[in-house]
Amino acid sequence: MQSSGSRNSRRWLISLLVLLIVAGVCWRYWPGSSAKTDASAQQSGQAHKGASRSGGAGKVTGQRPGFGGSTGPVPVRVAPATTGDFPIYYKALGTVTAMNTINVRSRVAGELMKINFQEGQQVKAGDLLAVIDPRSYQIALQQAEGTLMQNQALLKNAQIDVQRYRDLYKEDSIAKQTLDTAESLVGQYQGTIKTNQAAVGDAKLNLDFTQIRAPISGRIGLRQLDVGNLVAANDTTALAVITQTKPITVNFTLPEKDLADVIGHYRSGDKLPVEAWDRGDVKLQAKGVLASIDNQIDITTGTLKFKARFDNDNEALFPNQFVNARLLATTLKNVVLVPSAAVQFGVNGTFVYVMEGDKKVRIRSLKTGPSDENTTVVTEGLVAGDRVVLEGTDRLKDGSDVDVVNDSKDVPVTPGQKLQGQPSKDKASGESANAATAKKGNV
Repeated sequence: MQSSGSRNSRRWLISLLVLLIVAGVCWRYWPGSSAKTDASAQQSGQAHKGASRSGGAGKVTGQRPGFGGSTGPVPVRVAPATTGDFPIYYKALGTVTAMNTINVRSRVAGELMKINFQEGQQVKAGDLLAVIDPRSYQIALQQAEGTLMQNQALLKNAQIDVQRYRDLYKEDSIAKQTLDTAESLVGQYQGTIKTNQAAVGDAKLNLDFTQIRAPISGRIGLRQLDVGNLVAANDTTALAVITQTKPITVNFTLPEKDLADVIGHYRSGDKLPVEAWDRGDVKLQAKGVLASIDNQIDITTGTLKFKARFDNDNEALFPNQFVNARLLATTLKNVVLVPSAAVQFGVNGTFVYVMEGDKKVRIRSLKTGPSDENTTVVTEGLVAGDRVVLEGTDRLKDGSDVDVVNDSKDVPVTPGQKLQGQPSKDKASGESANAATAKKGNV
């Protein structure tokens, strides 16, 4: 019994050892384990290799290319300050409004017999647009004319009787009452004829209304009724809509803080130019002048309404179109101008980096005036000809050495225009630095 139990124990021990050996072999040659071992070995080899090249692991870490690790000159782009005129614009969102908008409706009832216009056509005042069935109105005119002729004959006969009675009364052949009655009858017929003449005029007017004509010059829209429809006088459904597009107006508002300068020039009789740009503020669509201003400020928004007038000869502006309005309030003459990209802001105020010679920059404090997205007016701190840094300023300090990679000294700075060769502000200045480093063979 004991020998049988000891044999069973040995079997269990042998089986356990075999399982442990199999598990160890599987773990050793499992793909994930070997990949981790190789990766760790590769990282260790690269670290030792980098340390041997740089002379020590401590020199590898803590370095960023181009930020403190390089002692060479900083590549920059520069441009000169210039003297010129700077226009001051006030910008606002505006709505194009037609000078006149007419809903063409019939003034008489009847069947629509004819439409005499094309949708979207330019029409002139007095052009025939449509025709209503005129036959019933022609008959009404004939009836009114017949009644008028009848009463005119009665009036003539009464006038003859009056003349006859006057002769008889002179001869003392009739009583005075007979003459008075005859004269009263003449007056009665004269009043009736006035009424008949008015009826004839009304019938002629209704007959004329059967021809619907354009009341103003403008562009006609899509028609709302077709031939054969019965229309009523002053129907709610208009036949079409005419909008006067030449000239046309743009309505916009300005905040009350900007009103003093604008209203002063307007009341002095100056023709203030206004430009209409598209919704994206990219394309100039029309030029006009300020036509009128409102008489009170909106207390809910603190703004005042303005209306500008445009000739719109090319019809670039459409009624109800949204545009960006730019009102030219005044123009500063012979001021110092620099690109807005060169102006920096710090704890000590506004400043720029100015070139000192061709290889060094200095910080110079500024006082600035109005500016736009491209140009800034400098009231103090710069003179025309000073070269200022446009790009690469994030790596500069007072007295830094620089390498000018693009000098725009031959290109004048004008409001609203970008310098030639100047990249957009969205591009990182590191592109210029990399280009300069590659040029010097340090990459």
